[in-house]
This record gives sequence, C-alpha cells and structure tokens, in this order.
Amino acid sequence: MSDLAVQRAAMRSAFDAAMPESLGVRRDRLTRAAAMVRDHADQFCDALSEDFGHRSRDQSMLTDIAGSIGSIRHALKHLHRWAKVEKRTVPFPLGLLGARAWVEYVPKGVVGIIAPWNFPINLVMAPLAGIFAAGNRAMVKLSEFTPATAEVFVDVAPRYFAADELAFATGGADVGQAFAGLPFDHLLFTGATAIGKHVLRAAAENMTPVTLELGGKSPAIIGQGADLGRAADRIVMGKMMNAGQICLAPDYVLAPREREAEMADILRVAAASMYPTLIGNPHYTSVATDRHHARLAEWIDDARAKGATVEVVNPAGEDFGAANTRKMPLHIVREVTDDMLLMQHEIFGPVLPIATYRDIDDAVAQVNARERPLGLYYFGPDEGERRRVLDRTVSGGVTLDDVVMHVSVDDLPFGGIGASGMGAYHGVDGFRTFSHARAVFRQSRIDVARLGGLRPPYGAALRRTLRRQLG
Repeated sequence: MSDLAVQRAAMRSAFDAAMPESLGVRRDRLTRAAAMVRDHADQFCDALSEDFGHRSRDQSMLTDIAGSIGSIRHALKHLHRWAKVEKRTVPFPLGLLGARAWVEYVPKGVVGIIAPWNFPINLVMAPLAGIFAAGNRAMVKLSEFTPATAEVFVDVAPRYFAADELAFATGGADVGQAFAGLPFDHLLFTGATAIGKHVLRAAAENMTPVTLELGGKSPAIIGQGADLGRAADRIVMGKMMNAGQICLAPDYVLAPREREAEMADILRVAAASMYPTLIGNPHYTSVATDRHHARLAEWIDDARAKGATVEVVNPAGEDFGAANTRKMPLHIVREVTDDMLLMQHEIFGPVLPIATYRDIDDAVAQVNARERPLGLYYFGPDEGERRRVLDRTVSGGVTLDDVVMHVSVDDLPFGGIGASGMGAYHGVDGFRTFSHARAVFRQSRIDVARLGGLRPPYGAALRRTLRRQLG
C-alpha cells in the first residue's frame, strides 16, 4: 500500500472513530485554518512571488490571503443554520398518523483536493471552508508548479492540524494520478479540462463523487448601449489580474461590429492607465512558467499568421526581449477567426481577442457554438437584451456589468457546467457538496401499511388509497 493510501486509510479510520463530528469541532478546525493562513501570510506571499517569478504582493494578499479567510469566516458565521435538520413533507397515508420525515446533512468522510497553481492558497482554503464545515477531513495534492508555496503548506500545517485532520501531498503528475485513484469519499479537482477527464476516469474506479472546476472561453459581451469606457476598465482589470491566469478571466470580447475599433482603443487606454509600466511594476504578475509563456507567444504568432491584427499595450516602450522576466504585456487581437489557436482554447494569459457580432442573437449564437463557459459577462443597460443573453445561454456563472466578481460572493455557488466543470461549492453550496443529504423517515406506532391496504393480500383498502392518490 502506498504512503498516500496509508494516509487516507488512517484518516478515514480517525473519522469513523470520531463520529459524530460536533459543530464545535468543525468551528475549531475552521478557526485553525484561518489562523494558519493569517499567521503565515508573509511567508505565503513571498513563496507565491518566488513561484511565479514575480507576483503582486497586494494581489496575493487580496486574492489568496484575504479571500481564503473570508470564505472561512462566512462558514463560521452560517454553519449553525446550514447544519439544521430540514423537515420534509410526508404524503398520505404515511403522514396521516404521526409519521415524520427529515433530512440530516452528515459528513462524507475524507475529501481529496487536487489544487491548481494559479491561486494555490485560495483554491485550497476556500474548498476547505466547506469541507471542514461539513465535518470532513481532507488530503490535498499541491501543484508541482508552485513548489515554494507547497513547501510553506507542508511546513506550517502540522502546527495547526493533526495528520488525521489535514494532510498535504507534493509531487508531479505520477503523484497526482495516484492521488486521484484513492477511494476518497469526495474528490475536488481544479484545473484544465483535459486533466479533469483523467481525474474523472480515475475516480470512477472507486465510485468517488467528483466536483470538477475547470475553465473554458468565458465571453465578455458588449451590449449595444454599453458604456465602453466602464466596460473596458472592468474587463482589463479582470484580464490583467494575475496576468490573466484566472479560470474566470474574460477570455474574449464580443463587441458590436461597428464598435470593434473603438473598443480596442478604449481597452488600450484602460490597460495603460492601470499599468503605465510593466517590467518593474510590483503590481503586475509574471506568466508562471517558461512553457506557458512560450505557448502564449506561439498562439499570438499563429493569429498573426492567419490574418489577425495584434496590438501590444506597452505604454513605456519597454524591451521585454532583453529583460530577464516572464512578464508579458497585454496583447489585444482583432480580426480573429475561429481557426486561430487562441479562439479554440482557453488562453490563460494576457491575450485578449475581440470578436464581433451583428446583433445580440448573433452574439448568443457564437457563445452557444462553443463549449459551456465557466463564466459569462454582459455589459449594457438594455434589460430586454440582458434578459435575452441570460435566457438563451448556459454558463457556470454570470457577472453583469463586470467580470469575475460573482466568484467573490460567498453565498453564490461557484462551479461550471459541461466542459467547464460539474458540481459547485462556496458557502452553503459547498457545505452541501461535501455533505451527504441523508433522508430519515420515522414511522408512527400505528400500522399504516395495514390501514392503507399496502400489505398483501390486497383488497378494498388499497383500492381506496389508490383512488385518493390517482385523483
């Protein structure tokens, strides 16, 4: 038996021995989880910057430190309400003589998390908020692309948690493959769709329920009456945060055909305003690896070769070729076609294509021609147009008149659909994802089966029951 399998088995035995996990125990784990992140915020931020080559410290504090603690605080505040028994209706004749039905949300056991590299603290701790609130224990496979951050987790976690409460695993693809094949009571994977398929296959061998948080091409639709300045400012903020390495980043803009050039100009102005310099700018993050940087450059070259116009937003005229950095300026790509690589795959970097549409139905058709996106964004004041976009598209989530922000609302489910994922967590939805909704029925003392004619030999009593039920 592998070390991972031994760890999972020991954790499951500890869970079984400790049942039921009281709300007090759950609150204590949540409190310790928040303290672990808060107490070591500086170490985590230093590690994140080391892993990325440079990562904005302020951004790390916002997205990974404060974001993680916010999710945990939300769980602490609402746990008592989430965990309440839910009364359910008992149909006639079962409920006629005092029978009762209810749902109890019980912990599943040991939950596995396969975490990504782009937000390697938040996308561990936010799921843990729901996992611990539900009364589970957790094992986490950390990304091999953020080794310094992983080292901090491995170092500090034993100071806050016993090994049978929370454990971390490190290593490459082989460790990830072994981890996905463990018989967890639930498994959460965040990452690329292609890898998600392998995780799903591995989990199927153990009938492990799976939540997949993937990605896809999240569109930003510019409505006919949209304020372009406001839309551009918010799109650029979402696209350039973390250098576009966000599963919910706006992947492409859909603008009215007659406003494409204007949209491109205003996007350039917005980007230059936020990031007047890039190479030495402490607020702008690097592309995480040489491989990711090379892929983005290849896709930009492919677009140029196929007829696209590419504008590099480099306000200070910096020499990126001479700089020892993976920082990449925003590339605005116009005249895009579907045969371009950047229109076929999730970009995950500071490259922003602008596609065009004739009318809102054409925009909807273009969105629906692709796989279901994780996020969808619409800008515009027209309620009818907005409603048409909402009614005729399917996506994991939606932000109106902004991008990405729905993920920051702890009381909203976060999840995808189709190629962008399955299942959801955050807030009460996370609590329920990582709980088992167990149905409980308590029969009355009266022999309802006999009174209702439900017990053979069947006769007049059953026929009376059937007439009542069939109307």
